[in-house]
Formats: sequence, C-alpha cells, structure tokens
Amino acid sequence: MPCRSCKEIIAARAFAPAHITGFFQIHNHNDPMKKGSTGCGVVLDGGVHTTVTIGEEINNTEIYLNKNKVSGDTSRAVVEAITELPVKVESISEIPIGCGFGASGAGALGTAYALNHALGLDLTAGKLNEIAHVAEVGNGSGLGDVTGQAHGGILIRKTPGTPSIASVDCIPSKENDVYCVVLGELSTKSVLSNPEMVKDINNAGKDAMKKLLQKPSVDNFMICSKEFTIQSKLASEKVMDAIETAESIGVTASQAMLGNAVFSMSSPSTNYELEEIFSEFGTVLKFKVRTGSIKIT
Repeated sequence: MPCRSCKEIIAARAFAPAHITGFFQIHNHNDPMKKGSTGCGVVLDGGVHTTVTIGEEINNTEIYLNKNKVSGDTSRAVVEAITELPVKVESISEIPIGCGFGASGAGALGTAYALNHALGLDLTAGKLNEIAHVAEVGNGSGLGDVTGQAHGGILIRKTPGTPSIASVDCIPSKENDVYCVVLGELSTKSVLSNPEMVKDINNAGKDAMKKLLQKPSVDNFMICSKEFTIQSKLASEKVMDAIETAESIGVTASQAMLGNAVFSMSSPSTNYELEEIFSEFGTVLKFKVRTGSIKIT
C-alpha cells in the first residue's frame, strides 16, 4: 500500500451504516477475500462516525471508541493495510456495540474511507471495502456485515466474500422503520468458534435462504429470520420472550445476528404498539432502512 510522510496535521471523517443480519450461513476459506457468510440483512440509517488524524504529533496508532481507548483490532488491521504511518482513529457510535448491529464492520469501513481521503491515496471503493472485509474476517469480528454495509438496503448475500466478489441481490423496499431493543451483548467470536453452534447455524441458514428466495419480500425476510432464530438455537429466553410478545400483536420480530437484540420492521399501523411492547424489555431504538452506503463527511 502507498503511504507518504505527513508533517502537517491531516484529518478526515467518514460515516458507515449499521447492519442487522436476519439469518446467515458460515463459509470458511483459506483466502480471506472469499471467506464470509451468505444470508440476508438490513442496513440502517444509524451507524458509526470515524475520524482519522495523521501528523507529526501522532507517534503511535491509537483507536478510540466513544472517547475510550480500545484495542480496536479490526480498525487497527485496516490502518496497517493502508499505511505505515501512525494514525489516531476516533469512532463515535450511534449504535450498540457487541449486540448484532455490525459496529465493527462500520468502524473498519469508516477507517478505510477516511484514511484514503486523508492521505489522498485514490483507492477505489471496491478496494477499501475489500480491506475492511479482510480485516473483519481476519479478526473474527464479523463475516458479512461489510458486504451489507457497502451496498445498503435489505441485501441478500448469495455467495460469500468481499463486496466485489460476493453475488448479491436486494429486496426492494421503502425506507421502512426498524424497531430494535437490546437485551445484552453476545460475542461473535465465541459463537463462530463453537463447532456445534456453527452446524446449527449453517443448517438453519440454508433453509432460510431457500425459503426467502421463493418469495423475496420484507415480510418473508422477517419470517425467515424468526425461523432461523429458533432453528439455530441462538436465542436466549429473553430474546424469545420479546419475539413472542411482538407476535401477540401480529408483528414478526427476530434476533439480530450475532447479538442479544431483537428487531422488527412492522407496518405503520402497529409501530406504536410495537414500541410500547419492546419498551417492556429495554430502551427501544428506532431506525430506518438506509439505501445508501459509506460517505465521506
């Protein structure tokens, strides 16, 4: 990767959206470009704002999340793939961390796009997306979020890999409201390293994809996601309680993968009631489906 010496202070900022996976299937590969997942998820209008700073005063690469210094392994891998210069990376997240909203992928993408702009590297979007995906799968922090985030909308990932390699399609939709309630954290690494969990996930993911492609609609996406939640055995008792409570008012809800959170895209006629029900389980977060992707801010 090209780099340049940097005497003056240079900063750039980028935004990358959140991504909730409804269902997925894991695809391992020795080549990180081809490693990832298939499945379907929804990109949200909330996400992560990342600022990168380069200059003589920056002596070591440091990663900050919501003003707290963190190891930030995925974002750090992005920096190391792009430049040899030390970089200060500061991410402010509008979404919960470690709860199935793709915060790691959003941080990686924001870091890549902001660095490209700050250093004037003129890398293409495809190359930047590739760097973020490789960093994500290499650190075990995600498998398919970057591809979803790079495209936007309600994305069907038919084959695994980087956004430029993966075969994708999209469920046409308006900017639907997406209601979420977070019930706690769930470690992506702990699930992906468990062979029994992976087996259940892949069986459930295969069934969900087959059913979705027969009728690629928003309603069927939510139904397939809910069935995946049950079949994959990933849901906690509290997650199932929230899903079943939503079902009592005729609304399909599902678990955000991989996270201890529940989401739904209900109709305007049931939004108020759904928000009331979800509020019994925690703070309700409201987003809209985002049809765009990453932007320099």
